[in-house]
Parts: sequence; C-alpha cells; structure tokens
Amino acid sequence: MVNGNFGLLLARRCSGRSRLIDAVAGTETGVGEGIARWAGFFSARGLRAGDRLVLGCSLSVRTLTAYLGALYAGLETATVDNARLLPAADFLADLSGIKALWSEDARVRDAARLRGVPVLEGDPDACLAPVEAGWRGDDEIALLVATSGSLGMPKFVMVSQANLAANTAAIARSQQLLEGGDECAMLILPVAYCFGASVLHTHLYCGGSVVVDGRFMFPDRVLAAMARWGCTSFAGVPSVYKLLLRRSSFGKIAIPALVRLLQAGGPLDTGSIAAVRAKMPGVAFYVMYGQTEATARISCLDPERIETKVGSVGRPLDNLVVEVRDPLGNRLGPGTRGRIWVQGPSVCQGYLDDPGATGEVFVDGWLDTRDVGMLDFDGFLWLDGRSEEFLKVRGVRLAFGEIEARVRGVAGVADAAVVAVPHVEAGEVPVVFVVSLPGPVPGVVEAVRALLPPAWSCERVVALPSLPLNDRGKVDRKHLRNLALEAEPLDAD
Repeated sequence: MVNGNFGLLLARRCSGRSRLIDAVAGTETGVGEGIARWAGFFSARGLRAGDRLVLGCSLSVRTLTAYLGALYAGLETATVDNARLLPAADFLADLSGIKALWSEDARVRDAARLRGVPVLEGDPDACLAPVEAGWRGDDEIALLVATSGSLGMPKFVMVSQANLAANTAAIARSQQLLEGGDECAMLILPVAYCFGASVLHTHLYCGGSVVVDGRFMFPDRVLAAMARWGCTSFAGVPSVYKLLLRRSSFGKIAIPALVRLLQAGGPLDTGSIAAVRAKMPGVAFYVMYGQTEATARISCLDPERIETKVGSVGRPLDNLVVEVRDPLGNRLGPGTRGRIWVQGPSVCQGYLDDPGATGEVFVDGWLDTRDVGMLDFDGFLWLDGRSEEFLKVRGVRLAFGEIEARVRGVAGVADAAVVAVPHVEAGEVPVVFVVSLPGPVPGVVEAVRALLPPAWSCERVVALPSLPLNDRGKVDRKHLRNLALEAEPLDAD
C-alpha cells in the first residue's frame, strides 16, 4: 500500500475506463474525478485525515463517490444505511468523536441535528480544488462498519487500511477478476454492508467499473441494465437468487458479458444453486462465506468444485487460516464439528469503544466467528449453524438483542423475545413474542409491528402471558421457535 491509504490505492489502480454508472439515469461518472471532487468537498468543510465521519448510505452513485472520497481523504468513515438510521438515530449522540455526518436523506440530516451532530451541506460539484490523499498508517482505521448490537445500539467494527487492502486483493484473486478495465459489476447491495462494499472495492481494484441499480423489486429491469452496460459480475444474497428464480426472466434475458455470479450472506439451498446454474450454464457460480469482523470474505468455493463440494462454502482465502475448535478452544481435526476461528490480515481490530465485546470475539489475533461448522479432509469449510444470538434477513445479520431492546421500549411492553424462522425469499425472518404490562394497554402488538423497520421483514408479532424459561432460567428459544413454526410458513406471496 501507498502510505496506508486504501482510498489512494483504489484511485491509483482504477483505469481511465473505470466508471460508476447510474443504471436508472443512464449516466456515468469517472471514478478518479469523483474521488478527488469529494475529497476536496470534505477538506473544504474542515475535515482532516483521521476525523470521524458518519456516512448515511443510500444505493446511489452519489453515495458511492462520497464514500470513496472519504476513504481517499483519510477519514474514519462510519457507514450506516439510511434505512437503519431513520428509526434508530439515538446512537449518534453516544458515538464518540463524530466530527460530521453526511447523507443524501434530509430526514437523516434532521435527526442528526436534533442529536447535536454537525451536518455537512453543500454541493461537491462546486468544489474545484481536489486535495491530496490524507496520510494514514496501515493499522489506522479506515472504516467503522455497523453490525448488530446486543443492547439496541449498533456495534462498529474497526476496519483498518491494511484489512481492506489485504481482503480486497485476496477476494479478487479468489474470483479470478481480470485487471485492465474489462470487469464491470452490477451492485444492488448497499455499501454499508460489507458484501456490497467488497464488490465495489474489488472491481475498482482491478481497474473496472460498477453499475448501481436500486430497482431490484423489478428484477427484469436490473437484468436488462446488466445487458446494456456489459456487466461481468453480479452479486446477491440468497433471497436475491430466490427472487430471480421465482419472479424474473432470469436465464431468458441475454447478458453476453456475464462471467460470474457471486453469492454470500447466508446459505443458499442446493436446489436453488442447481436451478441458478441451469439457467446460466456458462456462468461461474461462486459460493462465499464471510463476516464484517473479517473485513468481508473468509472463504470461497471454486466453481470448478461445486459439483463435488456443493453445500460447502469453499476453502479459506489464500491469506487466511481457518481452524475448528471445541468450546475450550482446542483445535479439532477434519470432519469434526465445532466453532470456526479465523486468523490473517483481514481480521479486524475489534469493536469501537467496546473492549468487553472485543475481548470475547478477538482473541490473540484470532476471530471467533461464533459460527459452527467443520473442515473436511480436503480443507473445505462446511457451515452447520451458528450461535443463537443472530439471524440473517436477506443476508444482513441482526442480533436478537438489538430487536428485543427496541421492542422493550414500546409503551405497554414488559418483555420480549425473538426467534428466527425460515422464509422462502428472505432466508430467515424474526418472529417477535411480547409480554404486555399489567392493565389495559391497547394496540401493543400493532405498535411493535409499526416500530420495526420494513427491511427486517418482521411479519409476525405474538402476544404471550409470559415467556417460557428453560432449566437455567433463560428464555427457551427452542420452545418459542416451535410455537412460531406451528403457524403457517412465512412466504413473500
């Protein structure tokens, strides 16, 4: 890396052909030009390398160029989806060291002002004085990526400059991305999500371009845009591929340039994998596994091994070591189920301002993923579940504790518990069980349902007189999950 600045590294590796393309508007922005303009914008408003910026993220070229400009300027950028900021902006008042917030969404800007956070205004297009990249050391923080918290406030993973450089290069190698400007990715995932950010990073790192399209509720429009702009890569979580199979012309709309399909964000069933490959027989299908705490990607299944290793998430990236351990931390041999631990240059530094949680997860240079699985005798990783603390909705990890803390804040709620149940398109969705306070408090269930963000797909809120407990006095989630599964299965139709 050059002086540790990952944004500068991307800017230098972008080719003259690298573009950020707005598929809806049909417009193109030169990546180098956009990065310099936004870095100048932040500098003109008094931000310097190392200052902490909260970036409210939308799926747009404007947000992506702001994001890249912040990296280039050397800012510590906390990325949070606007959809998440709107209902839960209170944490902004508690997030230490914020110098400013930028967001396209006026409602997010208003929420920040109410909490005393300075808001950046103005037009970066008017900034005619691009600045040099901000100096950063390899181990200094580049990104603070929001992940689910256990008490309602997001935890922020501290991702260093070196983490980004190492993981980006390893992902590019694992996907056999070509250098020189011919690669072009369709991006339908938010940059606040490490999977979406990694697609942006890797394709610019190889000198390619990225097309942004937020119309995936109308998937044929996205497929047509991929054909128009010559996309070579498409990335999606399991719910994306299920929607393509159920509600699109996937396989019928010709996309001649498409080389690879990328899948992460949770397990996609083998039947769906087979169906996707049958509809796109000449396109390589990459199954991957990762966590924000490891920057983005941990393993990748080579498409040439998908016939013999279907169901696996592949081998570790070439610069990572993966071990499976028992509850005492002892390493287990091939074929034995246990906790998955990861070591290598993309393992992050920990959680911002949370030494307790950091000490539980990041141990002596290793990451305890809290996922369960095994390594087979060929070194392929197989997932077999994970800790009961989390679920994944459309590839986005949510902590049960974050949902429960928010629900307990509703008037009339005495207690709450969450379980995950399967969903045809979203993969998993939460079912919320609530206990009401004594006395008449009308509309508790409706208030809880209205509080939770639509993106969480919480389609069922159930009132109980009390929460069942196990023999250790803790909430019996297994019993609650059985109750949830006794009802009709949740489906998107």
